[in-house]
Amino acid sequence: MPQTIQLETPQQSQTEPSALLAFLSSYAENKGALLATIVFLFIALAALFAPWLAPYDPIEQFRDHMLMPPCWDVRGSMHFFLGTDELGRDILSRLMHGARVSLSIGVLSVIFSMVPGVLLGLAAAFFPHYAGPAIVRVMDILLALPGLLLAICVITVLGPGLANTMIAIAIGALPGYTRLARAAALGEINKEYVTASRVAGASTLRLMVNTVLPNCMPPLIVNATLSFSAAILETAALGFLGLGVQAPTPEWGTMLAAAREYIDRAPWVVTMPGLTILVSVLSINLMGDGLRDALDPKLKRLG
Repeated sequence: MPQTIQLETPQQSQTEPSALLAFLSSYAENKGALLATIVFLFIALAALFAPWLAPYDPIEQFRDHMLMPPCWDVRGSMHFFLGTDELGRDILSRLMHGARVSLSIGVLSVIFSMVPGVLLGLAAAFFPHYAGPAIVRVMDILLALPGLLLAICVITVLGPGLANTMIAIAIGALPGYTRLARAAALGEINKEYVTASRVAGASTLRLMVNTVLPNCMPPLIVNATLSFSAAILETAALGFLGLGVQAPTPEWGTMLAAAREYIDRAPWVVTMPGLTILVSVLSINLMGDGLRDALDPKLKRLG
């Protein structure tokens, strides 16, 4: 019997790990992004396991220990590592549970803005004579207002609360994703691989989702990372103004708002949530810079 000769072809499974390893190697070269990733993972794990790691219930009040300083102060106690607030609640427990709220709002608001924003951007790019002008005009109207001001307007209409905060922040971030997805798709739509897929009989939906969208993902991923940090800041700002998450739910912005009257006699009540917001946002921004450099080496060389 004649023997069948099989030609060796590179396997996709070998290509994908090599691309992943190249991405991880490029990301690890950015020491700031690597350190920020470790810090953010620490915060995320503390938020995820807060019900088991937090020493106390976040709304439990210890009336005999109100405004107790952190443990390194001579008046402090190891029972309350970061001290207590004006109602005698453990600050460390409230920060850990507040991380669950803030990070959850950030993740969900990014998802709620990214998915419809990308779909609208692709529709505007593929239908420039029909849906495109209308979508662009609506996004221009939304961009006329700053994100936080737009979120305040939405909260004023819908009312304060956890779900409405996510919706308000998502609406404010929607135009950025739409315009970015449209610009990225317009840069890809006339390339040879898209033309070849169109000639091969691919439908418009297949061209949008399977052909063009994967090549538009790097800038969208970076934008999602930066939008995540912006969402945390806006959540804290809305909570500070009394328009976001309502008491007694622990949230970093509401903790700042409640503690501002005690900034002179108990500065740790304001410092702890403020530092937590600062470290969280800074670490996410540094991670975004690392992702940008790893996903687009040209920007790294230019920088």
